[in-house]
Amino acid sequence: MKMEFKNVSVGKKANIYFEGKCISHTVTLPDGIRKSVGVVLPSTLRFDLTTREVMEVVDGVANVSINGSPEQPFHSGQSWTVDAGGYFVIRAELPVHYVCHFE
Repeated sequence: MKMEFKNVSVGKKANIYFEGKCISHTVTLPDGIRKSVGVVLPSTLRFDLTTREVMEVVDGVANVSINGSPEQPFHSGQSWTVDAGGYFVIRAELPVHYVCHFE
């Protein structure tokens, strides 16, 4: 797992969801690819997707149900993928740091 992005632009305004339980910043790579880097605070949240997303756990444990499947834990260095039109429910007992790769 790469721990930094080089030569990127970062949006100054935070993306704040679910009354502050999920906060991220948009990062744009030199080739125009967009990602978000953020934190999910202790909570259970549902994300309905309009694009395919790969969620990479940087730190913490994300307990995730994808499209209604049984919940499973994802640890630092692990990721899950959800296609456009799908959803996932994330349950965090402690803060979860993540990178969202939009595809």
